[in-house]
Amino acid sequence: MPQNDLTSVSRAQTASPRPRKVPRVVVLGGGSVGLYAARRLRKKLGRREAAIVVVDPRPYMTYAPFLPEAAAGSIDGRDVVAPHRRALKGVDVLQGKVVAIDHGARRVTIHPEEGDDYSVTYDHLIVGLGSVSRTLPIPGLAENAIGFKNVEEAIAVRNHVLNRMDVASSTWDEQLRRRMLTFTFVGGGFAGVEAIAEIEDMARYATRNYATIEEKDLRFVMIEGAGRILPELSEPMAGYALEELKKRGIEFHLNTFLSSCVDGHVVTSTGVEFDSDTIVWTAGVKANPVIKEASDLPVDKMGRVTVLPTLQVADADGNVVPNAWAAGDCAAVPDVLNPGKFCPPNAQHAIREATRLADNLALELHSEKPVEYRHKSVGTVASLGLYKGVAELFGVFKLRGVLAWLMHRSYHVMAMPTGNRKIRIFIGWIGQFLLGRELVSLGSLHDPRAEFRAASVPPKKDGEPVKQTAQGSAAAAESGTGTVDADDRTPAAKAS
Repeated sequence: MPQNDLTSVSRAQTASPRPRKVPRVVVLGGGSVGLYAARRLRKKLGRREAAIVVVDPRPYMTYAPFLPEAAAGSIDGRDVVAPHRRALKGVDVLQGKVVAIDHGARRVTIHPEEGDDYSVTYDHLIVGLGSVSRTLPIPGLAENAIGFKNVEEAIAVRNHVLNRMDVASSTWDEQLRRRMLTFTFVGGGFAGVEAIAEIEDMARYATRNYATIEEKDLRFVMIEGAGRILPELSEPMAGYALEELKKRGIEFHLNTFLSSCVDGHVVTSTGVEFDSDTIVWTAGVKANPVIKEASDLPVDKMGRVTVLPTLQVADADGNVVPNAWAAGDCAAVPDVLNPGKFCPPNAQHAIREATRLADNLALELHSEKPVEYRHKSVGTVASLGLYKGVAELFGVFKLRGVLAWLMHRSYHVMAMPTGNRKIRIFIGWIGQFLLGRELVSLGSLHDPRAEFRAASVPPKKDGEPVKQTAQGSAAAAESGTGTVDADDRTPAAKAS
């Protein structure tokens, strides 16, 4: 994009956009849809054919299928993300949150991390804003639970679980120990099952490092509102996964809802009550709310952008909204191979939808007719911990155990964008195989200034500067502390 266009991007615009020599494509969201669509467009269109801008609040794409392995320490957290500025060569990246979409004026409003909101105009729009956690008004949920939607949450869960084990190993109060060593997961879909399976596997492995904690001391609990887990799998395979996890001691409460978790006291709809320091919420997602609440694009009752099979945005009557495209979790993409249904919101479809969308936009810019998106699922794979998994391929092959686990890793590492990340993940797996899991809790990363705040000396109440003697300065320098007040010196120091 020319420098004068970059200047206009960074400045609020209120008037209707003036015609540009090079059409601008704004991609909302830098996740699977946004990143792959922008990369594909850049390959299809030269810089003189289109200027591409990606907008996302984070400077990287998170590959969600690897979050459970990142939480379990099987993959480094940095390796499950693809930095936008490395992965999107030839594409401009704006870091900020989309707060409004005015497609009638061809303008989006962006809220940056610092500074005032600003607007960006465009000629073509791609909506790939993805989804957010779908929560319920449950007492105590916001105060005590943590989601599992991004890499920050996955690493926080890992650090928290290991920290609870560290603290419990030196705690003699049995009731408190039980609370610390009880880990609760709400939601039995793919995210929840893979998360609880991987983290339980890690915690059980970690017990060998604690003289006072045995495997039987750990309590892992899953609460699921439906009568089964893993609805994406056939019932026999989902049943197999359930039995395998039960054999490992994981406790399942099916046809059960979380009623309350105030102060970590879990209460279920079936009357089960227990205390838990760890509550992880994985009970579903919903389309990014900005689409329904702050845009003029047509949406369905679930808040998803309505699109045609060509991934063009369309109203309820099927009329195309010019120059607007959408895909992924935030779009209701018709499944042409299963009439009446929509494509499931998973990485397999999102990546392929992004590619089809980019190809169709390129076709339209060349005055050609777009093509419908159609994809027959290659299957479903799920990890249940190290060397354990389930997989259904092409609706025919059903794999269990190590073979399914290898299929899970192979498929997802190939889908991970950039060769750099693929190599890093492979090296990490090799290191884990040779050296074992890394089981260090770095919980202080989430509040790195806590210790410094505790050590800081508060200012004088009267606002006067802290007095300091030459001897105090020398003592402070020697001890590595800050300033030393003359009144805080030891009696011996005062006498001297």
